[in-house]
Amino acid sequence: MIPFSDDNPVRITPYVNWLLIAVCVGVFAGGFVLGNRGDALVAMLGFAPATLTHPAQARALVAAYPAALTIFTSMFLHGGLLHLGGNMLYLWVFGNNIEDAMGHGRYLLFYLACGVAAALTMAFVSPYSLIPMVGASGAISGVLGAYVLLYPRAKVRVIVPLGILFYPFRVGAIWVVGFWFALQLFNAVMSDATQPGVAWWAHVGGFVVGLALTPVLKSGEVALFGEPKRGPWG
Repeated sequence: MIPFSDDNPVRITPYVNWLLIAVCVGVFAGGFVLGNRGDALVAMLGFAPATLTHPAQARALVAAYPAALTIFTSMFLHGGLLHLGGNMLYLWVFGNNIEDAMGHGRYLLFYLACGVAAALTMAFVSPYSLIPMVGASGAISGVLGAYVLLYPRAKVRVIVPLGILFYPFRVGAIWVVGFWFALQLFNAVMSDATQPGVAWWAHVGGFVVGLALTPVLKSGEVALFGEPKRGPWG
């Protein structure tokens, strides 16, 4: 299922969500212009778990950027157009509602905290890895965790590809996000975290921390497991 919109309107302008999307797109465009130098930038500023868990050994093998810095820079780097496009689509559909529920400042804190949690999860699962991890997926996983906790009954418009045909449906958020998380967890368990590929455990870690932080950072007027918001049309 590929989500492309929801029936859950926002009541504030989601400036922070727009800014996060703009920064990710801008960084990717800059790397595209740089060509091979952009690829080198991704390698240098991606987060390699060993730089945090075994810094002395890792320094001889990877760029000497502080691990704490690359945890944050890695959130705004992407390995390709499909990687970027998928992440930004999910952030566009779900992020604005979480900013609405938390407010601008707390949403930014929440987003970054989930991204940090995703990186630390990979450091725990694969502490000797020198493979740079890049992408906003871990932080966006936290956003999905918050969404399903706050608006499980919201309707999400998705496209289901069946061969060469694409069928649009409206599905409850709990099913969309639940299916997504089950897929992440299954792939995490079945994959070898020491090999190059998708950082599935980072998605799991970001999602779980998103669930944990949402009750703390949401606005007091927003209820857990609440009804989706209604627009002026009803």
